[in-house]
Amino acid sequence: MSRERAGFLALSMFRRSWAENQDSTEEAGGMPMNSPGTTVLTVADWSDVGRRARRRIAYRLLPFIFLIYVVNYIDRVNVSFANLRMSADLGFSDRVYGLGVGMFYLTYVLFEIPGAVIAERWSARKWIARIMISWGIVTALTGFVHTAGQFYMARLILGAAESSFFPAMIVYLTHWFRMQERGRALACLYAAVPAGSLFGSPLAGWLLGVHWRSLAGWRWLFILEGIPAIVLGIITIFYLTDWPAQARWLPELERTWLVNELQAELESKKKRRSYTITQVFGERRILILLLAYLLAMTGYLGNVYWIPTFVKRISGFSNQTVTSLLTIPALMGVLGMLINGWHSDKTNERHWHTAFPLLAASSMFFLSRFSRHDVTLTIAFLLLGSGFLFAYFPTFWAIPTAILSETAAAASFGLINSIGQLGGFTGNYAIGFLNDRTHSLAASFTFIAVTYVAAGVLILSLRVRDPHLVESAIGHFQ
Repeated sequence: MSRERAGFLALSMFRRSWAENQDSTEEAGGMPMNSPGTTVLTVADWSDVGRRARRRIAYRLLPFIFLIYVVNYIDRVNVSFANLRMSADLGFSDRVYGLGVGMFYLTYVLFEIPGAVIAERWSARKWIARIMISWGIVTALTGFVHTAGQFYMARLILGAAESSFFPAMIVYLTHWFRMQERGRALACLYAAVPAGSLFGSPLAGWLLGVHWRSLAGWRWLFILEGIPAIVLGIITIFYLTDWPAQARWLPELERTWLVNELQAELESKKKRRSYTITQVFGERRILILLLAYLLAMTGYLGNVYWIPTFVKRISGFSNQTVTSLLTIPALMGVLGMLINGWHSDKTNERHWHTAFPLLAASSMFFLSRFSRHDVTLTIAFLLLGSGFLFAYFPTFWAIPTAILSETAAAASFGLINSIGQLGGFTGNYAIGFLNDRTHSLAASFTFIAVTYVAAGVLILSLRVRDPHLVESAIGHFQ
């Protein structure tokens, strides 16, 4: 009998056996799987089912997740481009602007942990949709501020509205992607960050030049960029599916394969150690990750909200030229994230893939500190440093998923992200303070460089191995 014929007969026999045993399997509380009493699919058959499932899931989910995160990033950083005109129009000092930007993160952190747990236990799809609609409305209303107090209030409300969006996205991806593919899935998610800058920078440059209905361009920047989040939030409710078992768009065999794979991964983690939410807060490796992320985000978020101002003050270029230059680190970021995430998955290595981009970015900011009298060289170092950093994000978030599972993992995402986002307050206020105090940008460049190198060293002190899933609920084939 030929190999193809044998495979066909095995597949047919499995389907008949699967149908006959469906009721007893459901009563046992699990999905159908290979067992001594049933006819099994061949290695090639199950491998083919897995490949089809992974491809279908990636094509269905990743483009949409990428899109909504692009919109999130554009809305998150549009204030940095608006500031090319906003502070001058409203009479804000660097300290006022830095404090206003940072206030977003004070309320943002309040609901990170409970929001992540809600996404895990209730519905990540509905929670993500609620967040998007809320932040879209508040972003649009920010275009009508006139005083520092109104600016502060708008930022505080926006932080509360957007809180827990990122950990909810991470939770959602863990429902659909195994550990083996998670680095690449996270890379696709995080590629939206530089892609958002790639699209958002020229859009911001154009909007800053308009003056419709007696409103300045920076006001239209907020108003128009808030609308897509509202529309996509509504679409999210109907397009995304919370769990693989609920996915009618997945064929039954592929759905069974994925559910069993994820369940096997979960059981593997529990055999090593099952964490409660309380124990997460005392886990040494999680605390190291938390501190590293706080340091990295202090420098990163400070740079994100100040880089247009840095380039503008150093060069004296027009707003359109500044926003065009900022597409360079965006392009670097897209390529760096995808390549670094792919190579990390291929080599099953996380800590060097996370630390190296931080150390490379740090070196660029240190060099910009000493090249400030050469405009071209300083701008080149700033753009390279901003671009190198992006590559660390996807591999960083693959580390806690190798330690924890289920609600504990969701809580760790919220804990790490919430504390890390406080860097958005400290970083932005520190840079505004240093600029006002020293009347120079050199101190700010040094501050950013130090945070990056400290975060990289902490990551290198950590060793986390991905769980080795040698046993699967559907066979020993991966």
